[in-house]
Amino acid sequence: MATSATMGVMNPLLGKLANLLGEEYMMLTGVRKQASFLKDELSIMKALLDKMELMDELDPSAKNWRDHIREMSYDMENCIDDFIHDIEGASAKKGFVRKMAQRLRRLGRRHQIANRIEELKVLAMEASARRERYNIDACINSSPGPVAVDPRIPALYKEAAGLVGIDAPREELVSLLMDSGKKLKVLSIVGFGGLGKTTLAKQVYDKVGGQFDCKAFFSVSQRPEVKSLLNGLQLKLGMRDYSHAYELQDVIDRLREHLKHKRYLIILDDLWDQSAWSTISCAFPDDANGSRVVVTTRLDDVATIACLSDRTCIYSMKPLKEEDSRRLFFSRVSWPENVCLPQFKEISAQILKKCGGLPLAIITIASLLASHEERPLSEWESIKNSLGAKSATKPTLKEMRGILHLPVYLRPCFLYLGMYPEDCLIRRDDLVRQWIAEGFICSSHGADLDDVAKSYFNELVNRSMIQPIVTEEGEVFSCMVHDMMLDLILSKSKEDNFLSVAYNYEDIVRSCNSEYKVRRLSLQSCVGGSKSEALATSMAHVRSYALWPKSQYTPPLSQFKYLRVLAFESPHGLETTVDLTAVGHLFLLRYLNVSASTAVIALPAEIQGLVHLLTLVIDCKRVQSFPLDISCLANLLHLVLPYGVGLPEGIKKMKSIRTLKCWDMSESSLEDIKGLGELTNLKKLHLSTWSKRFTLEQEDALVSSLRTLRGLKEIGWTQGCSAPDNKIVELIRGGTLCTQMED
Repeated sequence: MATSATMGVMNPLLGKLANLLGEEYMMLTGVRKQASFLKDELSIMKALLDKMELMDELDPSAKNWRDHIREMSYDMENCIDDFIHDIEGASAKKGFVRKMAQRLRRLGRRHQIANRIEELKVLAMEASARRERYNIDACINSSPGPVAVDPRIPALYKEAAGLVGIDAPREELVSLLMDSGKKLKVLSIVGFGGLGKTTLAKQVYDKVGGQFDCKAFFSVSQRPEVKSLLNGLQLKLGMRDYSHAYELQDVIDRLREHLKHKRYLIILDDLWDQSAWSTISCAFPDDANGSRVVVTTRLDDVATIACLSDRTCIYSMKPLKEEDSRRLFFSRVSWPENVCLPQFKEISAQILKKCGGLPLAIITIASLLASHEERPLSEWESIKNSLGAKSATKPTLKEMRGILHLPVYLRPCFLYLGMYPEDCLIRRDDLVRQWIAEGFICSSHGADLDDVAKSYFNELVNRSMIQPIVTEEGEVFSCMVHDMMLDLILSKSKEDNFLSVAYNYEDIVRSCNSEYKVRRLSLQSCVGGSKSEALATSMAHVRSYALWPKSQYTPPLSQFKYLRVLAFESPHGLETTVDLTAVGHLFLLRYLNVSASTAVIALPAEIQGLVHLLTLVIDCKRVQSFPLDISCLANLLHLVLPYGVGLPEGIKKMKSIRTLKCWDMSESSLEDIKGLGELTNLKKLHLSTWSKRFTLEQEDALVSSLRTLRGLKEIGWTQGCSAPDNKIVELIRGGTLCTQMED
């Protein structure tokens, strides 16, 4: 099955064409006629694309046509966005003289727009003519129903852990680790991705960790920056973080001093680089206290150098035995092994043989078979064939591609995970809001978009495409992506021109010089700003932009005219000013998330032009400027205010707000604290007093507002400068609300 993300642009485009046919644009007769033609033509193309998605392979000409339609759809949507912005901007202007001037210019503007849409019509007709060369019938997918997290998933991962780590493997490692030797010992667990190295190491860590003075389990990335890695290790060991004030040698010395004379256990999970180990190992003193270090890696040469070529300290992971593979497979398919239907016995054995004992492959394929009840034998055959022509004992990335039998609606959501770095903890709420901002989520029968998006997230969990992080209460609020799955995502994203990831300047140049325009960009490592400035104009069509701490580069945002999603995370220790004032002109922006602990963030004085903004998160301790007109954002749903900033002036106008976090309620006026009580759609509220104490008047006003917010499902208070008044505590802990109190 050709897992493509074409629907990620086609569905939003069809929605906007439908809007142009609404009553609001009744006066634009010519435009409406052209829009109607485009909508009808593209709907036919969409049906054809849906059918193509069901094919295991596409011939080159069909694939080329699909790619052409994808890029054409992106450009069409941009054109329509320009048109709608132009019309809405003109109608929003006030004053008699301005209105008269607008009327005089209206005919000229309509003529220009009509010409542009006529050009789009010609492109669609040309694409339709080419379509006739491909003999594929139209087939329209039905929309999915709501999905809840499968309650078996957390238990399944525990079961997988048991199958990979029980008995001999775990006990053998424990025996090697806990021998009587006093010198520092390094053990390596080596094996290809998906075999369960991390699971086995974690089981050993949990079993023997209590016998050491200090311990840490730390995940390394494929491209580690050694100083950042060691800074993270300091935090894991409970050391105070002064990372921005020390050179690499200083960090190593601090770690050695902290570990000196202690018996320590450190797990370094997923190490890829020999030179990184050579530097990291300098931080581990050998005081003959019986300290131990465990390294998990896919690379034999890394395992060897870590163990100083002592092969007795290398544990090679082995695939699951046939019996354990069957047990894992049928536990996910939900068939007791001893009642497997006769007609499925042979095909299930063939599938398991192709999986080669790889837990990740077994869980993923079994999840696929379990996701729909009573799949016919023919579908089992199709899935078996998609794993490759030869029986594999070690499924490769290419052979794993065929297992992604995802519904059309899930594919762009799945590929979007590639925007996040390796080993990143992905918050569910951030992810689903980004999906919504991109237009991936379609509501049916009046369903709330947020609920639909969470349903999509849950379905990815159920299909084992993402690894859920389960809380003590059994809830899933975040996830991670397995390295093998991320490799697959990035490979497919490149093939479909869905997103680009840049680790250096050369990666950006390569993206700019590619056949297609860059649509989504994730900067994940250091990128020199001086060189990148010249490339900004090549990024004008970017729709999602993510800048992670290692990128250390802020682009000229004014160039990103069609940006929907901007996620910016400043490097810890960076104390310069980051200028984000240009975001006020990004008229399509729907999601803005800025996180900075030490950098000074400069925001625009006004953002009322961001009429489509749904999520605004400014999680910063230092802001140079902050917009005063937030309350004008009528469509805003989620708001996190920075430290030192009170409730927005006129907050009572923000009737759409569902989630609100204010770190400094003491900076809020009495009127706005009272206005909080008028936000009848508010579901989640988190408050604090960061800079100064509440006055009695403010406390009374807050108590009054909280009593009126009957729709709240969750309320929290983080103690800052002062603890909340007893009356507030009583309300927060009153039993009718889902509450949270933090010290």
